[in-house]
Amino acid sequence: MITLRNFTDNDAIEFQQKRSVNMSLNEVKTLMEKWKEKEVDGKYFEMFAVMKDKKIVGMISLYQHSENVISCGPEIFECYRKQGIAGEAMILAMEIAKNKGYKLVSQQIRVNNTASISLHKKLGFETDEYIYKNQKGNDVQIFIKLL
Repeated sequence: MITLRNFTDNDAIEFQQKRSVNMSLNEVKTLMEKWKEKEVDGKYFEMFAVMKDKKIVGMISLYQHSENVISCGPEIFECYRKQGIAGEAMILAMEIAKNKGYKLVSQQIRVNNTASISLHKKLGFETDEYIYKNQKGNDVQIFIKLL
């Protein structure tokens, strides 16, 4: 069973080992302190630890785009991928977003990220299949889902 929870100071070492080996422990702790603010650039942002069997297996964020629109960004650590965890985590995160009053999830997905495209289609996201260039210059498609 997958659960989501906020990161705590006690997670810093495990997070560093699984996700951010190039960051010092102090840098990881500073990052986690920023997450506690639940805001980026004046907009709601929340980062959750994805938990399975009392272990952190990934992370997922919610980021507000507007009053009604949010994005949901999962990252499952490599050794835990292909187990359905990202889909379960997204369902839980979208329920949190819905309970906060958001109406629509909008995702930019790189066109070469076939695993993410497949996941989003499986979760009922829709796309017009038009290819856009994002701010980083990547070819992406927009996937949307009503909450």
